[in-house]
Amino acid sequence: ALVFGGLFELTEQGSCLNIGLIIRGRSDCTLNPGGVRMGSSDFYSVLEDMEEISDCAVVGQSWEGDERILLFVVLRTSAKHVGDELQKKIRSELRGRLSPRHVPTIIMSVTDIPYTFNGKKAEMSVKKLVEGKPIGNIAALRNPESIDALSLVRDSWSS
Repeated sequence: ALVFGGLFELTEQGSCLNIGLIIRGRSDCTLNPGGVRMGSSDFYSVLEDMEEISDCAVVGQSWEGDERILLFVVLRTSAKHVGDELQKKIRSELRGRLSPRHVPTIIMSVTDIPYTFNGKKAEMSVKKLVEGKPIGNIAALRNPESIDALSLVRDSWSS
């Protein structure tokens, strides 16, 4: 952690001011369901505390004139699907710790989440995939095979 004059601390989890305010990292992918703007880091701050989830990515998808929230999770177990109980728990945690607007429409289990070489979640690549748009420079991803992992659950978000 880097500490600046006792007023500001920079850590891997975010930044903390000595007044108890935590500033999480910025996101390139703002969600806007129902006209309410929200950042993906809000979701991650809740989901990273859940022992069942080792990684995740959340994006908005244009849907019927609005935007719906899609959540991709990598499970810590070898389970192939997010069961009903875990779906209820995820929705309950997001609703309780954030708001009812933060509850995803669809929750899917995947084997990998794409990252850039500097370790940032490649949310824009995920969003482009679910929107059916060209992803662009896949060589910029540290783990380009993760796009294939996301494509395997295409039926979950395209119906």
